[in-house]
Amino acid sequence: MQMGGHMYVDVETIAQFTNGSVTLEPNRIVLTFPAPGTTAAPSTSTAPVPPPPGLSRNFASLAIAELAEMREWRGAVGAILTYGVPVVGSWPQDYHDHAEANLAQVSVAVSTAADQEAMQLLQNEFSNLSAWASNVVATRQSMNATNTVRPDTMQSDPSLTKITNCARFLNSMLVSGSFADDPSCH
Repeated sequence: MQMGGHMYVDVETIAQFTNGSVTLEPNRIVLTFPAPGTTAAPSTSTAPVPPPPGLSRNFASLAIAELAEMREWRGAVGAILTYGVPVVGSWPQDYHDHAEANLAQVSVAVSTAADQEAMQLLQNEFSNLSAWASNVVATRQSMNATNTVRPDTMQSDPSLTKITNCARFLNSMLVSGSFADDPSCH
């Protein structure tokens, strides 16, 4: 993502690509990479290797970017719960519209059967996130403090847990290049 002339990359996506891990601590975010030399050695074969069946590179790349957009949206809505931020202006709808427009761009990149199947899971994730975000915003706007002021709201929300698990699964699947399915995305 580019903002203010600077490029930003989603930390979880970097961790996925590098087989690293992300640890969130109160005052910092720690990104740990595997030790050098622990990755597979490149092949010395000179024969051309046909592309593996599965997800197309363009689709996977756009889908990973879309997941990062959805993660940003999820985080902004989560701030409402975590910090009791008031909902002022159209920013919740702006996040929705931006993610929806990007999802449409991802759908144009579908070129294989695996892309099509993965696209359905990505659309499910968008729908689940959209429903969750709308519910959080509506609850906050109605000033129902029961679900917006409790400190454990984010950890105890089954919808958010499902959305988060699906996003992690989709990131992993997209990086692998092979379609897989997971119940959290349904």
